[in-house]
Amino acid sequence: MTVQFGRFAAPTHTLVHVSDPHLLAGGAALGGRFDVERTFERTLAAIESIAASPDAIVVTGDLADLGEPDAYRRLRAAVEPVAERLGAPVIWVAGNHDERPALREHLLDAVPSEDPVTGVWDLNGLRLIALDSTVPGWHHGDIDADQRDWLAEQLRTPAPHGTLLAMHHPPVPSHLAFFDILELRHQDELAEIVRGSDVRGILAGHLHYSLHATFAGVPVSVASATCYTMDVALPAESVNGMDAAQSFQLVHVRPETITHTVVPVVEAEAVQTFSPEWVARMAALSPEERLEAFSRKPGR
Repeated sequence: MTVQFGRFAAPTHTLVHVSDPHLLAGGAALGGRFDVERTFERTLAAIESIAASPDAIVVTGDLADLGEPDAYRRLRAAVEPVAERLGAPVIWVAGNHDERPALREHLLDAVPSEDPVTGVWDLNGLRLIALDSTVPGWHHGDIDADQRDWLAEQLRTPAPHGTLLAMHHPPVPSHLAFFDILELRHQDELAEIVRGSDVRGILAGHLHYSLHATFAGVPVSVASATCYTMDVALPAESVNGMDAAQSFQLVHVRPETITHTVVPVVEAEAVQTFSPEWVARMAALSPEERLEAFSRKPGR
């Protein structure tokens, strides 16, 4: 049920933003302890339960932990049936743990090569451009001159609903100084292209925790990982990975704004206050009656 209770109408577009599954061949546990395949299964189940007909599922890198062909095949076998049921394209973005040749062959049905994994999607008037920030053989990121020139050419013509960029390495500093060893290079040159264009947001991963910032005046949203996350409740120099707080994001695009909702992937019992029936009852009331029924504080 789509109901407008406030000033904003329903979003024009909904995307699912997932990052850093780090799958391994044979379904192996990451580091011998993180059951990344099981957590990814829970992530897909959550996506299917709440994301009715999304415009795309965007996975921002580190798809496989070691770039193994079987890891990509397992990832594809898990995601494609869900995407088909939802009627959504899957946009795969390369991360520093990925291997371009295997990714191309086993996820994209393309000729294996070291060429950057890039693409442009028209999602009902919203343009999504996938960039490849990986540097073969290294873990830091970069958008090289050829890719920057290609991006500038794409952005010369605005899209009806604007553009989102998807990349693995976020073009912003991390709360954890040691992550900046692996930061994105040539950020100033990228900023010159993005600033003043129709880019409305940048989706990224890499950090294994959620982060929001701006780059060249554009909002950046970093999705946490589905494999394991960083325990940022500790002092920055002591932060390490933990098997908790895995999540993905729902991206809702409106003419006025874009929101990014962090969706936790946890096995927990919710306290039920709202329901479709409650929404239907509230929708049947006048705005004044809704305020009286729901907004007034008790005893006032």
